Amino acid sequence: MDGNGRWARQQNLPRTSGHKEGAKAVRAVVEECARLGVKYLTLYAFSIENWKRPKHEVTFLMHLLERFLAKEEKTLMENNVVLETIGRLDGLPRGVQTQLGKTMRLTRGNSGLVLCLALNYGGRAEIADAARKIAAEVKEGVLSPEEIDESVFGKHLYLDSTGKPFPEPDLLIRTAGEMRLSNFLLWQSSYAELFVTKACWPEFREEHLREAIAEFGRRERKFGGLKEQDRDVHSESGHRLVLDRGVSGRDAS
Repeated sequence: MDGNGRWARQQNLPRTSGHKEGAKAVRAVVEECARLGVKYLTLYAFSIENWKRPKHEVTFLMHLLERFLAKEEKTLMENNVVLETIGRLDGLPRGVQTQLGKTMRLTRGNSGLVLCLALNYGGRAEIADAARKIAAEVKEGVLSPEEIDESVFGKHLYLDSTGKPFPEPDLLIRTAGEMRLSNFLLWQSSYAELFVTKACWPEFREEHLREAIAEFGRRERKFGGLKEQDRDVHSESGHRLVLDRGVSGRDAS
């Protein structure tokens, strides 16, 4: 969710105004995802690298997050949303941790959209944390090195409150025209479709979300394989190659 500060600068406003407007975008997108039947929405709310920002801005963001969670509990319940989180949560201020726990417990019985907030999160940190867990299990004799594969590694990434892995994302939306992942879901996004919009996050609304989903629907996902038409052509070409070689006695190129 990039571009809060950039949007504020364009409006001749302080950066904090961009963060406030960004909170409105969160509400709009969450409600639209719930209406559309989206099953999971993960928002990169605060990265590990964001601690490098000025102290007053970080303090403002933490207070904004705490107030936002408390204020939006009614909205989450009305839209049947389940709140989850990923990241090194023990590094967050105590008040934020308390409010997160309260809101997560409140929404636990809902059955609709799962809203996952990535807080104090970094993709590299998540991979490092998973490797540390695996190393500990190998040391304890719970896991052997021969058992470690992609599936096992994935199960050691950040889990939901029930202890289950989050599904890999189908679509990754990047705002403000930035053409990079910025350390977000590095393992999970291996085959995610990317959609980049020039709209800054405070401007992002329902129509932008629908545009991204429509573009996703026009793409054909092959996961490293071939689409059906290409497989048919490849098979026919191979058959012709065999016939050519059999008739002419020379290789075709």
